[in-house]
Amino acid sequence: MPEITLLAVDEAHENFEFVYQGGAPVCRTCPYRHACLTLEAGRRYAVVKVRAVTHPCALQETDAHVVEVKPVPRPLVVDARSAVVGSQVEVGRYPCRRLDCPNWSICAGPTLPPKQRFRIESIVDEPAECKIGRTLKRVDAL
Repeated sequence: MPEITLLAVDEAHENFEFVYQGGAPVCRTCPYRHACLTLEAGRRYAVVKVRAVTHPCALQETDAHVVEVKPVPRPLVVDARSAVVGSQVEVGRYPCRRLDCPNWSICAGPTLPPKQRFRIESIVDEPAECKIGRTLKRVDAL
């Protein structure tokens, strides 16, 4: 079942994907926060329907459409031994400073939550490269 939230008018179109980062301090006093702050921080979502209703958004400083969204799998890297389809894994930002690594954004990047549980949906066959020598697998997780 889709969830409801608000997105800036420019972002509110079907199939738009985003990672929900959570509410900002300005959101605490917003009269629409109960509709907007319902998603889980760190999860990736896709817009499935845009409703005609708009509300003002103090955070975006523009109008925001009411949209229906659904969670979608996001790419991650996990320890190769943990990479089993259907399993639950706890993933968080790995303390790595190797910005030249091709997997840095899904291993240690800022869009990852400090710690969160994900369910592995699929596994990429080849091993994920790691500049510091970890044995990793690239997965899509929900």
